[in-house]
Amino acid sequence: MKREDAWNIVTEYVQADTLRKHMLAVEAAMRTYARRYGEDEESWGLVGLLHDFDWEIHPTLEQHPQAGAPILRERGVSEEDIQSILSHADHTGVERSTLREKTLYAVDELTGLIMAVALVRPSKNIADVKIKSIKKKWKDKSFAAGANRADIEEGAATLGVDLWEEHVPLVLEAMQGIAAELGVDGSAAAD
Repeated sequence: MKREDAWNIVTEYVQADTLRKHMLAVEAAMRTYARRYGEDEESWGLVGLLHDFDWEIHPTLEQHPQAGAPILRERGVSEEDIQSILSHADHTGVERSTLREKTLYAVDELTGLIMAVALVRPSKNIADVKIKSIKKKWKDKSFAAGANRADIEEGAATLGVDLWEEHVPLVLEAMQGIAAELGVDGSAAAD
């Protein structure tokens, strides 16, 4: 499947701009990790882009992402890619056995936290976000409370990367690379 086909699935099933941006952020982080590990950027990015495509039509843990799998099959997404998507949610019981699956889990929650940090900056520019800003917000459990810090820590540990020295900087850099697409390039600060 080509990225354009995956994006068409996203735009068909996801109307919320914030969810689309989340999926773009996860895609960027997956591509960055793929480069780091010498893996296929396209397949890693595709899984990141599609991982939450069904959240709006299946917004419960009983349904998401497993109820979306048949739709992906109908659209020609490979079983390997569907397996990776299913593995990002603990409640599916699908084991994360590949590096790609572990990476998807590791970056998913973290992108949400980083995005929240960028959006509370007066500049609304992710380029202004520093690791120390993320650390400070990390400690405030009421800030971006939906970003599960335990999952983020577990994800980094599963990858065998240091959370603050490697993982957070890598995901932040990936997101900074697509700041305009994410709406955190400073252009919204004037609004």
